[in-house]
Amino acid sequence: MKKYAWLIALLFAANSAFAETTPLDASIEKLQHDWAKIYYKLPEKDKEDAFEKLVKDAHQVSAANPGRAEPLIWEGIITSTLAKYQGIFSAGGTAKAARDLLLTAEKIDANALHGSALTSLGSLYYKVPSFGSFGDNDKAREYLERALKINPDGIDPNFFYGELMAKLGNHAKAVEHFKKALAAPPRPGREDADEGRKEEIQQALKKAEQRL
Repeated sequence: MKKYAWLIALLFAANSAFAETTPLDASIEKLQHDWAKIYYKLPEKDKEDAFEKLVKDAHQVSAANPGRAEPLIWEGIITSTLAKYQGIFSAGGTAKAARDLLLTAEKIDANALHGSALTSLGSLYYKVPSFGSFGDNDKAREYLERALKINPDGIDPNFFYGELMAKLGNHAKAVEHFKKALAAPPRPGREDADEGRKEEIQQALKKAEQRL
């Protein structure tokens, strides 16, 4: 029996590793990589069509996993990104759809994906122009500060909070959070997104430092 112990241990490890990677995990990972590829690599003229397709893909994942916050978060993130590339008449409705998805995800589990629903809601409220219920910097700050309590060292909550602080004219606070975002620990499997995000942060940090 002893001579087969190594084989039993190997099989156990393989089964454990397999169990840790679920179909939902794989679907989320694909959405993450597709989002990063489109957002950071695709020409601007092609982004709207690509994100429209990715929204449909994300919705299929959400529909296949009812009651789970993670796919709703990514459907919300992708939908909100699509709004950025749409005309003004379409963008408002798309942004509201993204908000509703993220609010639903927050109700299910505000801590899911390190508080990403809160982070994305915060960014929506300060990025979307002031119409309807958007353009609310106070709500943006509330959501982002909640996200930072869950993920204080995260690259995204610190970046978006830094952007909000810069928008509000608090450039010292913006620099503080941009630097913290640059020092954030790498996200395994998210190297493509981290690379693109850090380029954004460097540009934002440079502008904030110039305004100090």
